[in-house]
Amino acid sequence: MGAFSLPAIPALADAPSNSGRMVLVFLRGAYDGLSMLVPHADARYSQIRPNIAIPKPDGTLKTALALDDTFGLHPACAALLPLWQQGVLAAIPCAGSPDPSRSHFDAQYHWETGKPGSSSPSSGWLNVLSGMVGNGMGQHALGVGESSPRILSGPAPVQLVGNGMSATRPGMLAEAKTRAAVLQLYAGHEKMASAMLEGANSRMSTATMLKAPNMASSNELQAANNGAGSPQGLALDAKHLGILMQQNRHLRIGFLSSGGWDTHINQGNSAGLLANNLSNLSNTLIQLRSVFNEPNDVLVVASEFGRTCAENGTRGTDHGHGNVMWLIGNRVLGGKWHGRWDGLAQNQLNEGRDLPVHHDFRAVFAQTLVASMGLSKTAISEVFPGYKWDNRLDGLFKI
Repeated sequence: MGAFSLPAIPALADAPSNSGRMVLVFLRGAYDGLSMLVPHADARYSQIRPNIAIPKPDGTLKTALALDDTFGLHPACAALLPLWQQGVLAAIPCAGSPDPSRSHFDAQYHWETGKPGSSSPSSGWLNVLSGMVGNGMGQHALGVGESSPRILSGPAPVQLVGNGMSATRPGMLAEAKTRAAVLQLYAGHEKMASAMLEGANSRMSTATMLKAPNMASSNELQAANNGAGSPQGLALDAKHLGILMQQNRHLRIGFLSSGGWDTHINQGNSAGLLANNLSNLSNTLIQLRSVFNEPNDVLVVASEFGRTCAENGTRGTDHGHGNVMWLIGNRVLGGKWHGRWDGLAQNQLNEGRDLPVHHDFRAVFAQTLVASMGLSKTAISEVFPGYKWDNRLDGLFKI
């Protein structure tokens, strides 16, 4: 249960009746944004990454794909280039949490509660948002993959679906004898029995829907993943999420996550571990875009923090600070990057080693919630307590 309840505020009073849907794709473990959005114009990039830098654009798929005179796209993300050219994909290169923590556990908690620097028990901010969108009635948020992501925890009811093919299995309670035996255990406790049956029936109906014809076809690293599945499994989770949110249009908030992004060793450059992950991510985003392409729909890609600008002694990167966030949607002012970028000179970096956080992640989401979900600016403080509107990113979305 959440640590607080929401006041009855008219958060959606001015929202159009066709307000959109938002899907957050969270990359646990801290993905390397400087490999996905390549600062090819900065000479220091290749100097501090002699083995893992993505080569400057030369027109082939072995080098960065030029986006403009400053940045390029990792060649494994070639599938995303048309979205940039169509003006529906945008990047924010120095975004993140203002809290300096390099702990996966702490940083993910801050992101998921929307309270940087606070470790106090809190509801997840997507759960808070779900309660506001639905005025406390029904399920309006869906999480696919993780069993109980913090970002969706709280008093508002949400739908949770398991990883991969487990989502298509109805569970042990689908068997009549097992259900009868479990109900005997709850004899005399009608509320608990009712909740158990509601959950079992939800799982069975979800499994039935996902089996429909349209569905044919190290210790530190584990801690960084925080229970999330692999980038390879992300596409299947995305397919499930798309089907379920299309079937139930009351579901307007989606959450997906994957682990495997903590690349301390042998990260690779145009090919290798990270390139494989980025290829899987790109294919997932294209799949999501095919479903979430209505006027106000928005996809967001984020990670708990970035990685060091320089490579380490094992041809990987270590925990950093700022990172690149991505937005995809028809209302996104795409085909460009937004915000402040000062380059990779050491005196421009956080502690001389990381990308700085020029833009609070809450500022990016605040813009998204107003443009996509129809929230008023005053309602943003209910989702992110203590946050004050930052107008430096006011050009992220088309008016």
